[in-house]
Amino acid sequence: MTDIQTLLGSDAEYLLGHQCKGLTTEHLHLPSPTYVDDVLSLTDRPNPVLRNYQQLLDHGRMGGSGYLSILPVDQGIEHSAGASFAPNPMYFDPENIVRLAIEGGCNGVASTLGVLGAVSRRYAHKIPFIVKINHNDALVHPTDYDQRMFANVRQAYDMGAVGIGATIYFGSGTSRRQLEEISEAFAEAHRLGMVTILWCYLRNSAFKTEDKDHHISADLSGQANYLGVTIEADIIKQKMPETNGGFNDVPVGKTHPKVYSELSSDHPICLTRYQVANCYMGRIGLINSGGASGENDLTQAVRTAVINKRAGGMGLISGRKAFQKPFAEGVALLHATQDVYLDKSITLA
Repeated sequence: MTDIQTLLGSDAEYLLGHQCKGLTTEHLHLPSPTYVDDVLSLTDRPNPVLRNYQQLLDHGRMGGSGYLSILPVDQGIEHSAGASFAPNPMYFDPENIVRLAIEGGCNGVASTLGVLGAVSRRYAHKIPFIVKINHNDALVHPTDYDQRMFANVRQAYDMGAVGIGATIYFGSGTSRRQLEEISEAFAEAHRLGMVTILWCYLRNSAFKTEDKDHHISADLSGQANYLGVTIEADIIKQKMPETNGGFNDVPVGKTHPKVYSELSSDHPICLTRYQVANCYMGRIGLINSGGASGENDLTQAVRTAVINKRAGGMGLISGRKAFQKPFAEGVALLHATQDVYLDKSITLA
C-alpha cells in the first residue's frame, strides 16, 4: 500500500484531520459496496442500468469497495493528439490506452468511439467500456469551445459498452443546445441499459475575474453538478474546486449567504463536499478530475483522492497524470490513488 501520509507531507494533518461542520456526514448518501441496492435501485433506472453500474463497481482493484477509478483518454481530440501523446507516443495506439486501464486496476476505461472501437473485440469483455460521445474540436479557428456529437448511443451499445460519457460546457453560449442533446442521449442510453457519466464543466470567459478562476469555484461548479443530475446523469465528473464565491463575483444566477457561512468553508474538503451536496446529497456519485500532468503528479493525484474521499465523493478519473508517463509509472500512479480509497483509516470528514 502507498505511504499516503509521507506523500502528503506537511499537508497530511490539514487533509487527514479536517472535519466538516456545515454539511456533516449524516446528511449524505455515501459510496458503499451496497450502493446500487441502497440508492440506485430506488430510482427509475431500468434493471439493465443497475446491472451495468454494478459491473463497473465490481471491476478492478477497488471492486466491491463502492468507489471508482476510471481512466479517461479523450484528450487526443480535446487538446490534439500531439499535445496529449507526444510525451509518451505509445498511446497513439489505442490498445495501450486500454492496457493501461487494465494493468492500472481501473474499474473502467472512458475514451472515444474510435479508440475503443479499434480494439473492442479484444477488450470489451475484459474491462468495462465507457464511450465518450461528444467532444470539442481543437482545430477550430479562432478557438471556439463547443462540444459536438461525434458518436451516437447505439454505436456505444453495439460495441458492448456499459456506459456513455458526455460533456456539457455549462455557462457557454451553446450550453442549452448541448443540454438538450445530452438529455436526449442519456434517456436513450438508459433505455438500452447503459450508465451515464456527465463531465459538468464550466466555460465562459466572464467566470474568470482578475483574482479568481471561477471555473473551479465550488458554488458555480456545484450548480453545474445540480444541472447534470437533473438530466439523470448516473455519475458526475467535475474538476476539483479551488475557490468559492462565483455567484457573488459573476453576474449570473442567485445564491444565499449560508452557502458560504455554513455550508462550505475555505478548506478543499468542504468545497468539494458542497459539490457532493449538489449531486442530490451523494445519491449521484461525484468523481473528481485528476487534472493536468505537471510536477509532483503522484503527490497531487493522491491529494485529490484524499479530498474526494473525505468529502463523500465516489472516486477519481485520472488521465494525463497517468498516460503522459512511462507505462509502469502510470500504473503506479493509478494504484496509489486507488490505495487512498482502499485505506480504511482514511475516513469521511
